[in-house]
Amino acid sequence: MLSLSRALGRRLFSSAAAAVEGGAAASTSVVRKAQNPLEEFFEVERSAADDQARPHYGSSDGSFGNKGSKFGAILIGQAAVFIGLSSNALLAQDDSVAPADSSEQADANAAGLRRIEDGSVISNEHTIKWRMCTDNARDYFLKGKLAEAEKLFKAALQEAKEGFGLRDPHVASALNNLAEFYRLRKEYEKAEPLYMEAVEILEQSFGPDDIRVGTALRNLGQYYHIQRRFDQAQTCYERALKIEGRVMGLGHPDYANTLYLLAKVLRQQRKGNDAEALIRESIRILEEAGLGESPKCIHRMRFLSLDLVRSKRLVEAENLQRKILHNLELSKGWDSLDTTMAAETLSVTLQTIGELKESEELLERCLAVRRKILSENHFEVAGILVQLARLTLLKIISDIKVSNDLSRSHLVKAKQLVSDSIRITEGILNPLRENQKKLKSTIGIEREKIGATAVLLQALEVVGLLEATRKRHQEPVSDYENAEQALRKCISLYNEPYTRNVVSKYLRQQYERCLRSLMHIIQHDPDILNAPGMHDLLGESQRIMKELDEEKNTK
Repeated sequence: MLSLSRALGRRLFSSAAAAVEGGAAASTSVVRKAQNPLEEFFEVERSAADDQARPHYGSSDGSFGNKGSKFGAILIGQAAVFIGLSSNALLAQDDSVAPADSSEQADANAAGLRRIEDGSVISNEHTIKWRMCTDNARDYFLKGKLAEAEKLFKAALQEAKEGFGLRDPHVASALNNLAEFYRLRKEYEKAEPLYMEAVEILEQSFGPDDIRVGTALRNLGQYYHIQRRFDQAQTCYERALKIEGRVMGLGHPDYANTLYLLAKVLRQQRKGNDAEALIRESIRILEEAGLGESPKCIHRMRFLSLDLVRSKRLVEAENLQRKILHNLELSKGWDSLDTTMAAETLSVTLQTIGELKESEELLERCLAVRRKILSENHFEVAGILVQLARLTLLKIISDIKVSNDLSRSHLVKAKQLVSDSIRITEGILNPLRENQKKLKSTIGIEREKIGATAVLLQALEVVGLLEATRKRHQEPVSDYENAEQALRKCISLYNEPYTRNVVSKYLRQQYERCLRSLMHIIQHDPDILNAPGMHDLLGESQRIMKELDEEKNTK
């Protein structure tokens, strides 16, 4: 019995730890592929409007509508899976390849795509057209009308050349805008020469140490960064930092922004200590500038805390996560999805270090806020229910002195929680659901499917752990889901075309983990293993695992 208890405990905690390791990468992949391709690099955060109640569509709300909507973050297992961002920012990126993250406030100065307010004295037919083309291209860009935007960016470049001269800084601005456009379209071979020419013109016009050259170098660094050309990105960021430090000062927020970008490059190069030092310096600069409660600073602290968790520095992570939660309570209050996300992250860290009571209190509070802001049947609510079920299992396993009656009540509670989570997510994933028509876009439907599938996989894994715990305590079979049913549903998620695409594109790691966990539990339980048809189910599971491995190897 004791060995089984330890094994279950290790599985619960390792499940949490695996989510920390894989959550960020999986989540950003979801964002990158499920949304407007222009939404990349800018740092975004929920606005006050995003925390207001959203239209309700039956079994799920419409928070994944097209305009003004944003994904939240679901904390499943032991990490936040970030699956969305605000549509009023341009960019969100994969942390594994890109320099900024999808949870900071939009930084309009990160790219050259801005309205033109340069105060130029020269004015003629071409300069007027240049201004109009640039403004209109930017507006089309923000609306996702890419063909129209490209034509106008090209026209703006031509008008700038004719109105200002071939080597004028306005031409450099137009080159940078067009380069940024191509970068976002992943047409990298078109973008690089435009960036290079823009930097060259600015250096000739203002000298190599001008702040405008620094901005252009930072843009070029981001271009190299997203292509994983880390040495070249590092060189650009370091040159930009020297210019920004000299011109704006070492305590300027823009200097801190470039420090953070450089830190991400160093992290990709496995220079963890150097990267951590730069992130901490970036945070310090923002705090001393009075921006300690800003979305930018909160994001960087959150990013650092997850790195601390990954490196098993849990006490440091806990302290930093408490600071994040405190700052968000001051700036946004508790009726905010950002605040609940911070509380969830802290709750999971507390679980890992054994502080289960405080962890549960935080999750219960998050659940109440999510139900209030979202709806009873939102997948983010289902995600918290799964966490509470996992936490309830941990309470049974962690306290060997727990009485049988208390253990039984905990088990019943966990089963009800996970059952409710499965009911919510399956309702969302039902392809015949009428209220799907009420969602504003196919992107909204896709986002909702991804979130619901991610939570359902976590719930099915918990079902298997519940089954093992029930056997340990010799509890009678109940009407709730069992391990065999969970395995069948997991297989069905892969075989059903409606959800297979989601699994293959966005949630492969989560799916493989769930399937392996259920197979392991069944293979070590003779009562389930010898049930009729079980060997066929396990054979089907092995086939799916083989297919997923083959898919992975071909990419």
